[in-house]
Amino acid sequence: MAKLSTSQRATIREEFPHLARDVKTFPVRDGEDPWTLQEVSELALLLLEDRERYTRELAAADAELSDLLRNSGDGAGDDQADYGSSALEREQELTLVNNLRDLLAQTSHALGRIRNGTYATCEITGSPIGKARLQAFPRATLSVEAKAREERR
Repeated sequence: MAKLSTSQRATIREEFPHLARDVKTFPVRDGEDPWTLQEVSELALLLLEDRERYTRELAAADAELSDLLRNSGDGAGDDQADYGSSALEREQELTLVNNLRDLLAQTSHALGRIRNGTYATCEITGSPIGKARLQAFPRATLSVEAKAREERR
């Protein structure tokens, strides 16, 4: 674990004023060590950086998609391949925009869970999600068991 800089710690304190208190209530699975302020701060900082990056990328992708939609007929002749190519490009850009929106929403939701003290708790079962799972995927909202049940449906 890298030590957080003074400015990073200040950002965490500003964004999550009750984190030092809340981290003590974040549940862990059997056999795991309790969450530390350092561990959660690192995950929160990663999520904040992701949110900023996704916001920038989404703005750029939205602009690109708007441009593609606005100019969808420009330069396309009567060739079906031109129309198909343009349609494929629009669909790919739309998929990118939707994926970025989903990631941004998941990231914002995870930050909200840290902020309100419910991070690390499965939204379906109320059991601990697990430190290893959250360190690998900080946006996780379900325990491994709940996620497996959801995917089977």
